[in-house]
Amino acid sequence: MSGNRTYILCQPNPALGTLRILYVSSNLMAAPYHPPVKRSVEIAGHKTSISLEPVFWDMLREAAEEQGMPINALVAHIDEERFKSETPPGLAGAIRIWLVSH
Repeated sequence: MSGNRTYILCQPNPALGTLRILYVSSNLMAAPYHPPVKRSVEIAGHKTSISLEPVFWDMLREAAEEQGMPINALVAHIDEERFKSETPPGLAGAIRIWLVSH
């Protein structure tokens, strides 16, 4: 049987009784299991490189759009938040954690 399928990765939000769509793909194996992609961002006037899997870059772009801010501004916000932790994760890890918890 042939045909197109759409795969949706969701995160439940029990407080609201809803599901948050994290990722939509027509090919579940190809999209989420892709090696990290390195991109440059600017935080407080300093350029840095971040390596994230494409699914996380997509989620970051969508989150920035939802927040009404550029990706650099959202990354700077996440960077600032991560240092509030007793044991701050690396920036890429902090971005992944922020994306799946917000």
